[in-house]
Amino acid sequence: MDESLTLGRNLGRRTLSFIMGVGMGFASILTIKHFFDANYPASIWEGSFCDIGAFFNCDSSAFSSISQIGGVPLGYFGMMVGGLVALGAVFPSPGFERTNKTLSLLNATGVVVLLLWSVFGMGSLCLLCSGFYVFSFLSLALFWKYGIDGDKPSFIARWFHPSLKYLATFGVVVALGAYGAALYHQAKKDAQSGGVAARIVEQYFSLPKVELPSVLSPYWTARSTEHFEDAPIQVIEYADLLCSDCLYLHEQLVQLKEEFKGKINVVFQFFPLDAECNQVVEKNKHPGACDLSYMAAYDPAKFNAIHDEVFANFQAAKTEEWRAELARRHDVEAGVEDAATIALLQSLIETGAEYEKTSEMYSHGIRSTPTMILNNRMVIGTFPIEHLRAIFQALVDEHEGGEKFMENWM
Repeated sequence: MDESLTLGRNLGRRTLSFIMGVGMGFASILTIKHFFDANYPASIWEGSFCDIGAFFNCDSSAFSSISQIGGVPLGYFGMMVGGLVALGAVFPSPGFERTNKTLSLLNATGVVVLLLWSVFGMGSLCLLCSGFYVFSFLSLALFWKYGIDGDKPSFIARWFHPSLKYLATFGVVVALGAYGAALYHQAKKDAQSGGVAARIVEQYFSLPKVELPSVLSPYWTARSTEHFEDAPIQVIEYADLLCSDCLYLHEQLVQLKEEFKGKINVVFQFFPLDAECNQVVEKNKHPGACDLSYMAAYDPAKFNAIHDEVFANFQAAKTEEWRAELARRHDVEAGVEDAATIALLQSLIETGAEYEKTSEMYSHGIRSTPTMILNNRMVIGTFPIEHLRAIFQALVDEHEGGEKFMENWM
């Protein structure tokens, strides 16, 4: 028998190929888990936090439009490819290796596209996805150096000679599994507005009450009443204009502000995770966020326009050149040196230290963005819009003296 990656007596090569397959599969399983954790948490305390910085950010991938295809998480397909590579090393045959060799090239091509889209399209890189990328490229390298048909004269003959029998079998298995994954995804999605939403609301009302910050931001993104506490829904949004999870919450609030129009007040409490101005938390995730905050806060009449424009051009806003152009366009360049603006933002940031710590890792309650003080209860992180909608509706029902959400749902 001719020696190749999985054929012959070279156990070392087969073992390496098996490890690459298992690595691809394991990394894919982690991305699938993160996808569901981020989009469909089972409780108010189980939201996804995978944000090392502005660039290394898994949540951006989990919330992106390419995170799933037809309801099937993208990681599922990577898991199947990894499984086939591992199985090909355990049960070697010429047809199996030729098929896996073809799939490894197609998979690596897809990885390159995803990598380029992540870096240049979303401006971030998922560390969990990166593990899959590394194992995929290493697997391709093994097929390139040791794979069957390596001596064939043409590129097509070396790489595109799969066994139709194996290919058809794999296709049927992948399609059936994808159908099951799509059904599971839909079930998870449907559950968010049913029993899970009821549990989330119950957990929300079980949270301890906290005081409002001593300094309430004068920058409101929704105003239904003159006094903040007169609205049924009162949101103090500790947020960073360069935070991808804050963008996710912003997009949810845009929709919910319209649905609960006249019943919601939203205050934007600046909390840039930039060491230049934030000494409350030891994080320096978003350099430039302080200067951008000063620009946005300099002229209160222009705040909402700047706030919306930043989130509408989120990737561009991460660059110093775009921020400088934004400041010129809105005539707020002076904000970065204006003593009154800097002092006001510092007072807003420092209110984050007024809350008792919610984690042994951090000194204060406001430790990440977004964090909401929602009707005097602290909600950290993000979760599906169905959960926020259910909480908002419960607060409206309670304010209007009708049945509470839990009683109504039961």
